[in-house]
Amino acid sequence: MPLTTRKIYKSEYPLQLKQISRLPESMDIAGEMPGPEYVFLCVVGSRKFDSYGMDACKMIISGLKGYPIVIVSGLAHGIDGMAHRAALEAGLKTISFPGSGLAWNVLYPAFHKQLALDIVEAGGAIISPFEIDQKADFWTFPVRNRLMAGISQATLVIQGNRKSGTLLTAGNASEFSRDILAVPNPIFSELSYVPHMLLRDGAAPVSSANDVLRALTFDIDEPSDFRNVAELMLSPEEKRIISVLQMSPATSSDLLEATALGVTAFSILASQLELKGVIVEEGGMFRMKR
Repeated sequence: MPLTTRKIYKSEYPLQLKQISRLPESMDIAGEMPGPEYVFLCVVGSRKFDSYGMDACKMIISGLKGYPIVIVSGLAHGIDGMAHRAALEAGLKTISFPGSGLAWNVLYPAFHKQLALDIVEAGGAIISPFEIDQKADFWTFPVRNRLMAGISQATLVIQGNRKSGTLLTAGNASEFSRDILAVPNPIFSELSYVPHMLLRDGAAPVSSANDVLRALTFDIDEPSDFRNVAELMLSPEEKRIISVLQMSPATSSDLLEATALGVTAFSILASQLELKGVIVEEGGMFRMKR
């Protein structure tokens, strides 16, 4: 089922996008561009990801439910596709800039054709600055990355290794003086390279949906993304850490001894639990968040 497309012209572009230079005079669009009442958030990451990145992406985007936020990404394999799906599951609008034209036979990646249809069906849009039959090529991705960053008030980086194009999108956001947000990753993961580089350069750290909402200047009261531990999908190893901390705060050494976990495994699990809002580390001591 091919996408039904039309042209959208400069005068119809969102104000945020109009503020950048070298814009195409027109673009192809399938679906509807969300109105000026929405705030656009670009969410990017590498095609290669791990369970930590998946959990972070889903948790953060699901926590934005109910807010007038549009998730912007590139329809690619990995974090891009995950961001679109998480937005749909949360009832948020989402728009995509694929690295190709919108003709059904060239839409890239072909694996995400159904996702493209779902995005349009849910009130979002698929947008391309290329000729309708343009195949994805090495030069098309930097072009679409620039538009993704340009249309968005902020760019959130989930994961990215040294070769990830995610860094290009973050660079575009910096060029446009837009906010750059990054999820801290386990220090043992190669996928921490881009977010940790951005954090060193001044990106805002994100460990919850509320961090994103604050960056987008929404008024929030108490944290809304905390869930009762019993409601979370926790691994057996995570539950071992929780069972110790439910009794009393503990150091990493105490937890390693009590749980019989290796140092690398413990570091990853502790980071995941912090990201889920279950535990916090203060002064070298881990404790339950609430």
